[in-house]
Amino acid sequence: MSDIFADLAWRGLIHQTTDEQKLPELLKGGGCTVYAGFDPSSESLHVGSLMPLMYLRRFQKAGHRVIPLVGGATGMIGDPSGKSEERNLLDVDALRRNVEGIAGQMRRFLDFDGPHAAVLLNNFDWMKDFTYLSFLRDVGKHFPVSVMMAKDSVRSRLERDDVGISYTEFSYMLLQAYDFVYLHEHHGCQVQVGGSDQWGNITAGIDLARRMKGVQLYGITCPLLLTTTGQKMGKTEKGTVWLSAERTSPYLFYQYWLNVADADAGQCLRFLTELPREEIESLDKAREANPGKRESQHRLAEELTRLVHGDESLAAAIRASEMMFGAEIADLDDRQLGEIFADVPSKELPRDRLADEGLGLLDAFCEAGLAKSKGEARRIVEQGGAYVNNRRREGHETRLTPADLASETVLVLRSGKKKYALLRFVGGD
Repeated sequence: MSDIFADLAWRGLIHQTTDEQKLPELLKGGGCTVYAGFDPSSESLHVGSLMPLMYLRRFQKAGHRVIPLVGGATGMIGDPSGKSEERNLLDVDALRRNVEGIAGQMRRFLDFDGPHAAVLLNNFDWMKDFTYLSFLRDVGKHFPVSVMMAKDSVRSRLERDDVGISYTEFSYMLLQAYDFVYLHEHHGCQVQVGGSDQWGNITAGIDLARRMKGVQLYGITCPLLLTTTGQKMGKTEKGTVWLSAERTSPYLFYQYWLNVADADAGQCLRFLTELPREEIESLDKAREANPGKRESQHRLAEELTRLVHGDESLAAAIRASEMMFGAEIADLDDRQLGEIFADVPSKELPRDRLADEGLGLLDAFCEAGLAKSKGEARRIVEQGGAYVNNRRREGHETRLTPADLASETVLVLRSGKKKYALLRFVGGD
């Protein structure tokens, strides 16, 4: 990718730049140092973090040196950008855990060992040595208050009598601006990238570097990851979609992208994947011609699940998705089955119903609500429409035992092609 600026422009990933003339030339051929900041307010990054992560990944593949900067110091204050009220402050131990968690996730996206090795930094490492007086004297005197007051997030908060803004959050811009100055001085950083909500912070850093060091730095922002309806991507009825497998399983992560609206699929392919232009445009045409096939969504889900969770987790997510369409159910645990069949009716029964001779197949279908009577259940079996864990069961005298469980406690029953129900066996050993 010799012309990364042109590629970013084609993908719609350039929202604002500080110099449309010099930046494209500066970035041709590699060799620059570029940084993006990450908020350590949680132990895991989320879908919104994919934008700056993929931005840095693109720059690194184009031959630039990248710095993912974790805001251990600024995270103790909280960026007021995009926030309608004061954030809770985190203590040092909580921040340390969060920094360690997201640093591990970054290694799936960036190369920390190759010829253009990324450098992971934490701004707490240089901010912790400042005293209040020395920071005001050495940094604060170069920063006009008018710049801070002009920031939209600050002004909007000041205009509200019910919330306002504390001096702590008001000072956030100054700390982030100094990060850019420090990174230029100690790591030769020339370019900062971030979401469009970071424009004020980025330009503040550029202005501070000019005042303190007499140097010219540059900035680029990308659009925020929003749906066409203006909602933040990665937000569902059940909450945030995380990059951590413990918080959002690979199956649910895969399903999220599989269910992206047609209107958003093309943008996501451009913003979040490294698929070439020819393939993305081909998927655009296929989506217009036959949206029901959802080729764009399948390709998007595969690319992002592989990138975030790896090939093995992608294969498991695809296998789990196929189970809803009749693939045999095996090698899953209760949690995974619960996620796959979250919207399927279920009923709890004592585990001892499976003991001794076991639970009759006809009784199981009645208990699960798939048949109103044993007579109806018998007809389902005789017509070849009775399935246990997506395996057809024949013979109405069949008995179900613990060996038939699909996971620790769950039995998956199906009548016909699509009518599912779960039986959960609780109690006992």
